[in-house]
Amino acid sequence: MITPNNKIALITDREFERKHIPPYPRPSFFSNEHPIRIKVVLDYLEQKGFFQDERIRIEKPTTVSEKILRLSHSKYNIETIKRLSNFGQGIIGEEVFITKTTFDLAKKAIGGVIKAIDLVLNEKATQSFALVRPPGHHATKEKSSGLCIFNNIATAILYFRKEFGYEKKIAIIDIDDHFGDGIAQYFYEDPSVLYCSIHEFDFEEGDIGFISEFGDGEGLGTNINFPVPMGITDGDFVEFTSLIEPILKQFRPDLVIVAAGFDMYWSDPVGNCLLTSKTYYDFTTWILKLARDACDGKIVFVLEGGYSLTGLPICVFSVLRALLGEKYEHPESEFVDFSMLSKREEVDKIKNVLQRELSRFWFLKY
Repeated sequence: MITPNNKIALITDREFERKHIPPYPRPSFFSNEHPIRIKVVLDYLEQKGFFQDERIRIEKPTTVSEKILRLSHSKYNIETIKRLSNFGQGIIGEEVFITKTTFDLAKKAIGGVIKAIDLVLNEKATQSFALVRPPGHHATKEKSSGLCIFNNIATAILYFRKEFGYEKKIAIIDIDDHFGDGIAQYFYEDPSVLYCSIHEFDFEEGDIGFISEFGDGEGLGTNINFPVPMGITDGDFVEFTSLIEPILKQFRPDLVIVAAGFDMYWSDPVGNCLLTSKTYYDFTTWILKLARDACDGKIVFVLEGGYSLTGLPICVFSVLRALLGEKYEHPESEFVDFSMLSKREEVDKIKNVLQRELSRFWFLKY
């Protein structure tokens, strides 16, 4: 139950809504990762009176040093981002743009995640939400990818391990529409990190993030992918949570981190799924209950994707309402029935295969 002592920390900075502006007009793919993503969220929360709630703690992130970046990224990768930012612009691969403010803002995004984890681990907040950008779950040690500059979550975890000797178990639940290949690579052989991802998957051409990627070595069984076809609905998403619930209960993490991508939302211009904010509210209620049983409710949400400027603020608000233990009514714009488009048959097949395969590592009924 929520008590007057419960505090939800929101870590953000107005710089996230002013810097790292894509130098490309729509409909360019790059244009979706725009500062206005943060602005519409903060404006919506203010309109809802969110910041007047005494249970909400607003914190600003710090900008991390290059020494901290070196915990998770190669010298070459760091120097490339820094050089292109100093130059004023640039492109890395096909899916990452650089501006003169990118390097500093990406370091501040990491600082936001570190602050969010620190507040929860030190019991200054019951849960936290790092409302930061650019996103990070695609970035690997050697390169930036998929609109992500540095890996915010991985860097923060490695920082707490290095600086504070934090070696306790962490569960990362990635609900972004796209597979967080960067996070998966960092912890693929690490038994102390359980990575669970639900993501849209290309079953025709083949893709990464397949069900057979279970981790390796001592980490075998701790990398869990739930690939889904495009067009899943609210009811389909529930199958993911029912699959990983017994695994989370057996793993018993000391901390839960949610890679909170909202690009499975039905009107998102990048994702192809049909979720509404109700799913994100229900998911948060579910994970909060599990975390209370496993780790005194220690959960950190970290913004990843989510590019619908009308959907993103609604989804973030639904998460925060759930963390506060408040009821949530989704807006009239979501009064649409997608159930007839359900992909339940395909999702059930995927779930059944996963349950059978994962029973090698976890006690599961199937």
